[in-house]
Amino acid sequence: MKIPSGQIRQSQILSTFGPGAMVDLPNDSIIIGGLNYWRGDKLRIYEERLEERVVAILGLEPGSVVALYAPPVDTQDSSAPRTGITVFTFPTWFVAQDDDIWKAKSGKEYRTRPLISSASLVKGKYLNSERKKKPVVPVRFVQACANGHISDINWSAFVHNNLDARCRGQLWLDESGSGNDFAEIFVRCEACKARRPLADATVSYSKVLGRCLGERPWLGPAAQELCVSRDDRPLYNRLLVRSASNAYFAQILSVISLPDSDAKLREAVNQVYEDFLQYAENLNDIKNDRKKQKVRNALEGLSDDAVWAEIQRRKEGVANTRKSIKQVEIETLLASPDEVGEDVPEGDFYARARKLDELNPLLATRIERIILVHRLREVIAQVGFTRFEAAMPDIEGELVDINVRRAELDIDPTWVPAIENRGEGVFIGFKKQAIDEWLKQTTVDKRGEELYRGFEKWRRTRGIAEDKAKFPGLPYIMLHSLSHLLITAVSLDCGYAASAIRERIYAGDSGYGILLYTGTSGNDGTLGGLVQVGKRIESLLISALELGRLCSNDPVCAQHEPESEAEDRFLHGSACHGCLLIAETSCEQRNDFLDRALVVNTVTGNGAAFFPDEL
Repeated sequence: MKIPSGQIRQSQILSTFGPGAMVDLPNDSIIIGGLNYWRGDKLRIYEERLEERVVAILGLEPGSVVALYAPPVDTQDSSAPRTGITVFTFPTWFVAQDDDIWKAKSGKEYRTRPLISSASLVKGKYLNSERKKKPVVPVRFVQACANGHISDINWSAFVHNNLDARCRGQLWLDESGSGNDFAEIFVRCEACKARRPLADATVSYSKVLGRCLGERPWLGPAAQELCVSRDDRPLYNRLLVRSASNAYFAQILSVISLPDSDAKLREAVNQVYEDFLQYAENLNDIKNDRKKQKVRNALEGLSDDAVWAEIQRRKEGVANTRKSIKQVEIETLLASPDEVGEDVPEGDFYARARKLDELNPLLATRIERIILVHRLREVIAQVGFTRFEAAMPDIEGELVDINVRRAELDIDPTWVPAIENRGEGVFIGFKKQAIDEWLKQTTVDKRGEELYRGFEKWRRTRGIAEDKAKFPGLPYIMLHSLSHLLITAVSLDCGYAASAIRERIYAGDSGYGILLYTGTSGNDGTLGGLVQVGKRIESLLISALELGRLCSNDPVCAQHEPESEAEDRFLHGSACHGCLLIAETSCEQRNDFLDRALVVNTVTGNGAAFFPDEL
């Protein structure tokens, strides 16, 4: 069996190295193949609320079926069918490790190396003028567009400033200094002496690299599509550094699995649906399938009518609910029963409300419920990716494309990759009346206007249409900022790394709350650390408020004005790396929409805090 070029964890496939992502291997640079190039058995993951949202995002007809499958896993059996993900060499231009010195007319010296295409290589090596073979490395620079298309730069056209240039002289890459200043990187033609700085390709809205031809190398060498903007205008290529952080942003959706009155029926059908029941056309087919031992064991205790109704519901694509993902979650969390005795957690979701008898009176006027989530299951699916900018989620977790468009994972997607994490958490629900009264304060309204002006400045600066991005509202920003302070306080107290704790913020008509949770891909999840934290969360909440009152960067941080152009931090109030910014893997908004002045009074004393100084 051929040894694979490299291995990547399943969770990394969804978040960092999914279809269309570029990866550096020891000797090559590759691009991960689309779903049509994934081979091997894949585990089916069932989560209907997530499947419904995926269908809507992919723009498919209501009732369409898009399955969730875990990425294929490696096998140690040499006789087993080949499994894995096909990758393609990308880029196909290389820089030879054959250094020389080139002196400009000004007398300045540059390190220069041959820039060659894969077609010019001899057994993967560069044959220099002395007939010696030299190793090559992939060139650092490629071109891409706002629709996610990506391709090699036409280096000959670039250096000659002519798409129809006929000169085919040897190209050289001249670099001075550390090689990170585009103004000091030149492409040079040996034959005609043409020379051009790479900085020319970095000019905003320029057409230097030509019109995008819609190339999608992750879907196959010949995969192309018409590339136009939303208003049907041609899109032009932009320079992209292959290893830059803006080269790939996975678009993922996640849901927390919730209890279902028909859970037993659904779980039983899940076990035999793909192999048997999906082909059933009537009740008689189900009766015949029951003759098979696997089906008989799975459906034991269930009537044929109930099983047939479940099969029909799946085939017709009838959704569980039309509510948003977060709305269903907070309603379920707030409806959790009180903790009584020593209940034994069962199923994928188990949550109990703890008593609030000893809660600080000032906290009691603001906190409605504290829920200990002993067990939860999170299902995460990737629906696409973007380049240059990440898709911006709204407060309900729905993805909103801004100035970039989602790129497809497959030419005709019938499934998307997904993983499931099992873990635990703690939920804090806040009283709607307390938040409503807080919003009526003049100081809060004034702070809201400042944050809104910053948001509008951000939107206009980036040319985003008014209907494409909406201000999340002060309750969301306050809860989001408090969540970040809590994550820091919890990690300092219980030993969890802050990056291991994730958040879900609820700020809608169904209620206000914060869910902090953690989980792993294993069957056992975590060991109850966050549940124990939840039993004394009020003390950690007070610690979090203390963390927010003073930042190591104060008074600069506290005095930051959202609409200030000096720092280009339009979506931040009093927030920086010294106080509120945490690992982006933990934050549902990529560290945007934060302001600790809405949580506690800072050194500026603007009086917009939700929590009083007495705490």
